[in-house]
Amino acid sequence: MDYRKAGLRPHEYETIRRELGRDPNETELRIFGVMWSEHCSYKSSRPLLKLFPKEGPSVLKGVGENAGVVDAGGGWGLAFKVESHNHPSAVEPYQGAATGVGGIIRDILAMGARPIASLDGLFFGRPDSPKTRFLSNGIVKGVGGYGNCVGVPTVGGKTLYDERYEDNPLLNAFCIGLVASDSIVSSQTAEPGNLVVLLGSKTGRDGIGGAAFASVELGEDTKASRPQVQIGDPFVEKLLIEACLEALEKGLVTSMQDMGAAGITSSASEIAAKSGVGMILDLDLVPLREENMAAWEIALSESQERMLLIVRPENLDAVLSLGQKWDLDCAVIGKTVEGNRFILRKEGEVFADLPASLIGGGCPEIHWPAERPKDLDQRQSFEFEPSGFPGDLSQPLLRLLASPSLKEKSWITRQYDSMVQVNTVQGPGAPLSLIRIKENGNLVAMTMEALPWACSLDPYRGGYETMARSLRPLWVAGARHLGMTNCLNFPSPENPEQFWEFSEAVRGLADCCKDLSCPVVSGNVSLYNESAGRAILPTPLVCSVGILPVSGFPLLPGKWKEGDFLFLAGIENASIPGSHFQAVLQGRLVGRPLPPSPEMETGFMERALQTASRQIADSAVPLLGGGLGIALGKEAIASGVGAQIDLQIPTHPLALFFAEGGARALYAVPEARVPEFIRTWTGFPFRMIGRVGGDCLCLPQSEPIPLQILSNAWKGA
Repeated sequence: MDYRKAGLRPHEYETIRRELGRDPNETELRIFGVMWSEHCSYKSSRPLLKLFPKEGPSVLKGVGENAGVVDAGGGWGLAFKVESHNHPSAVEPYQGAATGVGGIIRDILAMGARPIASLDGLFFGRPDSPKTRFLSNGIVKGVGGYGNCVGVPTVGGKTLYDERYEDNPLLNAFCIGLVASDSIVSSQTAEPGNLVVLLGSKTGRDGIGGAAFASVELGEDTKASRPQVQIGDPFVEKLLIEACLEALEKGLVTSMQDMGAAGITSSASEIAAKSGVGMILDLDLVPLREENMAAWEIALSESQERMLLIVRPENLDAVLSLGQKWDLDCAVIGKTVEGNRFILRKEGEVFADLPASLIGGGCPEIHWPAERPKDLDQRQSFEFEPSGFPGDLSQPLLRLLASPSLKEKSWITRQYDSMVQVNTVQGPGAPLSLIRIKENGNLVAMTMEALPWACSLDPYRGGYETMARSLRPLWVAGARHLGMTNCLNFPSPENPEQFWEFSEAVRGLADCCKDLSCPVVSGNVSLYNESAGRAILPTPLVCSVGILPVSGFPLLPGKWKEGDFLFLAGIENASIPGSHFQAVLQGRLVGRPLPPSPEMETGFMERALQTASRQIADSAVPLLGGGLGIALGKEAIASGVGAQIDLQIPTHPLALFFAEGGARALYAVPEARVPEFIRTWTGFPFRMIGRVGGDCLCLPQSEPIPLQILSNAWKGA
């Protein structure tokens, strides 16, 4: 077999020959082709990922495990991670999305945690396109169909429409789980003499080469790639969750790994390399659902709902009994040994004999050239021009409320069960999601954010703002952040301008994490998201997690009361470039987003946390997509009461009401608490902008907008 057919580059093949001292055989070539793919090796992104801060007082387990774990208090930890399943969802939307959800759930399970909630990030093309309707319907059904059946609530997410996702939709799946702090499982604790046990579904030919498929651009004939998309069964996944948790509770498992990309080969070689042991696997012992599977097919199959357990011999009978109890295939397929050899045998023949450390960690890094886009200076030279828009704010507000990315997403969320496990305090549609931890009474707060429009104009500033914007909803609600996970969705790194955008966005994310002391505990990189020469926008997606102690009450949006005073906390000169106003109403992306301000973020965080903990306000919402105007409109709709906005505007009203970026929030404060609110925010920009009351939203120099009209626009009625 030619190494190029395996997806290897000439210098990679020479590295393999040099390290082995011989030519690899066909099975070994296929193993390296998958394990050294971009999807598995991170060879293009490893140098950049070193920029992220990974340590912090809350971190119990960081980067290098199946998921990160942070301290949730009271002897409990939160395991969380976000991953992409972009290429499979573009080819087979239902199964691509479903198996993406299943895979991230197993990553959390592999840490010994019970999955308690999930979020989904969805990026689609033009909403009026038949292709987008087909892809979006299938992807949403896949997310709901799998999550609902497996019993993990989908409590929020992010959805954005742009024509540059027409051929390459993105699905980013986040999951979080709860684990006792002293019961966290590691993939680094296998010992020589342990047994290797495969638990879960039988192994078939589905998904073979899926990791390599996710490491190249999509071709024109996507149907030919369908065999590389895995097939999921959420009912088996539910059984697998319960079986694994019971095995862990009884102390029967030494180490555990999900079988995702590259299947048995990846999970087994990772455990071996991380634990410093060798491993011998007998592929004849793997339960199969198809006949005449070759050794490399068994080794690289990505059949779903499978876990690899490392078990001491004295615990084997108990583990096999658990497999029988939960009606799952359970088989010993090998053993761990002294040394560093990873050996695959079938019918007495050795098909692979490789250093375990070389398979997963030996791929050479690629340092792609990076060039600033030639047209970027011209695009960034834009100055905001309000020409073409009347002074009346009502029409642009209604148009934005009705735009696909900002309007109500009930067509999506009604397909998800957000209340299963009955711990959901705040679900889909809000700036953050909240789950109650019954074991210690604390609230877990989660956000998901991505700003591809801003990142396309200035990837550094866009990356920084993405990270900061994921944290602000936590602070406004009263939650302190514990850590973040990210999914870096970008096109081909082989294009110097695209790699520059990637590297700058990562630098922005990393600097924000450092400035605001937010550790990166896990993550995922998805490159080559392009086809037929059309690339996606740079789309770094961030999920941040915080905790609100049992003694606190979250400060939530949608709680305006008659007579409340409305305050805008934060700067007024935010950014039109990269905003929904610019992308949707002006139809172009030009200019430059706001520069970062760590001092403003820190000052905002301190005051927002004080406002929430002292219960000074009735309602609060950070200014996110659509800026102040959308925040006012959605708060009025959710609260069922209008407001009179009365303020002198130093700039054009469109710039104040629809600009985005920066640390800003809208607060509704009862009259008796106004003096305390003012004391709390003194030293930080803020101003009173109006008062709650009536059945219309009345904006300056604009026609009053009845609540029913606002609601109809947002709900698409």
